Amino acid sequence: MSNPERRYVISFGCPDRTGIIARISGFLAEHGGWIVEAAYHTDPDTGWFFTRQVVRADSLPFDATELRTRFAEVAKSLSAESSWQVSDTGERRRAVILVSKAGHCLYDLLGRVASGELDVDVAAVIGNHASLGDITRAHGIPFHHVPFPAGDAAAKADAFAEVRKLVDEHDPHAVVLARFMQVLPAELCEAWAGRALNIHHSFLPSFVGARPYHQAHARGVKLIGATCHYVTADLDAGPIVDQDVIRVDHGDSVEDMVRKGRDIEKVTLARGLRWHLEGRVLVHGNRTVVF
Repeated sequence: MSNPERRYVISFGCPDRTGIIARISGFLAEHGGWIVEAAYHTDPDTGWFFTRQVVRADSLPFDATELRTRFAEVAKSLSAESSWQVSDTGERRRAVILVSKAGHCLYDLLGRVASGELDVDVAAVIGNHASLGDITRAHGIPFHHVPFPAGDAAAKADAFAEVRKLVDEHDPHAVVLARFMQVLPAELCEAWAGRALNIHHSFLPSFVGARPYHQAHARGVKLIGATCHYVTADLDAGPIVDQDVIRVDHGDSVEDMVRKGRDIEKVTLARGLRWHLEGRVLVHGNRTVVF
């Protein structure tokens, strides 16, 4: 029996020109495709066009695999061969979460998944400390402890190799760095490009290094925030998916600022992950279009 709620999501970018929308809508109409959501954006700085089309799956006479095969010709005709995708909301999304000691983002994500608010299967949680193992297992999710010995480059490389093995065996749609306090090596950034999401405070580049909240408090900042971005080899400089801020004032202590910062980190990471899983984020260079 067909599911009227099931959707195919087509998203891509291509060089801007006339007739793009007509080409897409004509292709879908030819096969009876029922468009239920459509978004468009043209970037005048780069001359690129971006779109996200959502189609009722039961309106097409073929499945998502066949849609990808047929749409490939459309993408080719629009010079979008390497920047398009078709996803199927009927296929469960999988995520692997990487953590260290701070648990606020993990607790939040696990709660959203358990309540059905975040529609994703968390295949595993991997930590370079063991402290978040109990809460992970309480949610019925495997937890893997992979230690990272300090000051031992060879042992760290081995640890990252183990992390990669554990992640890749699940072939996740998202690798979530939920306050994972290890810098991914370039080869992992490349292997997980467009899938690895990181969250951090938005004090960068002003307050770098240790104790950023203490530095910000000493400067009397009035806004604190968080940034969710894709991971690249350029530390904390990948394409930004989402950002948010919250006000603070002279009466807030460092502890108050840390608490508010954690609150905004949780919301920003969850929102960025949701948009990623829903195929709403298109990356072009070091910028994103979020529909």
